[in-house]
Amino acid sequence: MSSGTLDAVPPARSPAARRVFRADAASRAGGRRRALIGTVVVVVAVGAWYLLTTVTGAISPGRFPGPADVARAARQIILPPGYSGGTLAYHVLQSCRLVLLGFVVAASSGVLLGLLMGMSRRAEATINPVFLLLRPIPPLGWIPLAILWLGLGDTAKIFVIWVAAVVPSVINTFTGVRNIDPTLIEAARMMGARGTRMLTDVTLPGALPMIFTGLRLSLQVSWTTLVAAELVGAFAGLGKVLSSAALDINPGMIFFAMVCVGLLGWGMTRALEFAERKVLAWQS
Repeated sequence: MSSGTLDAVPPARSPAARRVFRADAASRAGGRRRALIGTVVVVVAVGAWYLLTTVTGAISPGRFPGPADVARAARQIILPPGYSGGTLAYHVLQSCRLVLLGFVVAASSGVLLGLLMGMSRRAEATINPVFLLLRPIPPLGWIPLAILWLGLGDTAKIFVIWVAAVVPSVINTFTGVRNIDPTLIEAARMMGARGTRMLTDVTLPGALPMIFTGLRLSLQVSWTTLVAAELVGAFAGLGKVLSSAALDINPGMIFFAMVCVGLLGWGMTRALEFAERKVLAWQS
């Protein structure tokens, strides 16, 4: 047999490689199937929306806007001079900036507190009673105090976001640390791991999946809390648009602003999931 023939023969895969290949192919097929189902559901929902509001008039435009009403609202806020003090880009940038600032503060402090409480029984006994006392208070209940302490500026909204978003980060980080296999911790200690080395080599890698779960929840809470805070007192942002549209009895603008909030929250969550896959690539 010639060398050319030999070169044309593909190398045989090992059983483990074949299993990985089949799992990867199944994952890709499942992703395409979910995307197709999601697309069909969206198309059907939009079609039903158009049928009920525009074609049959079964739902009054005063109760729920039709596609034409939402399109007019979109043109109004996208084009200068915009709506409620600015264009859509201006309101989106303001809301995204506050969400990211509040999320970063809440995530960093929440992860640190969760790690501290998870690694130290003494820290848990000191911090947990205060945490359990403040946790049942609704985040929106802090808005009057935030305005009283910090005024109507951005700092008050960042504070309210922090109050709401820090809770999932603390709980999930704490749970992730405590769920690490005790045998693994004891083995690391027997090999001389202490302090910073224990944190970086054992605790953080073991808790990272739960930490990212808490971060995703914190990001979603940041959006809901910001919009609620902007409804109470704000000079710009999507929450301000919602408040102004409610006062103007403009259902189309209300619906369009809600869709913008949903899309922005979905996009940021997807970006965080992408970062999670990159950081936790060693798990796959």
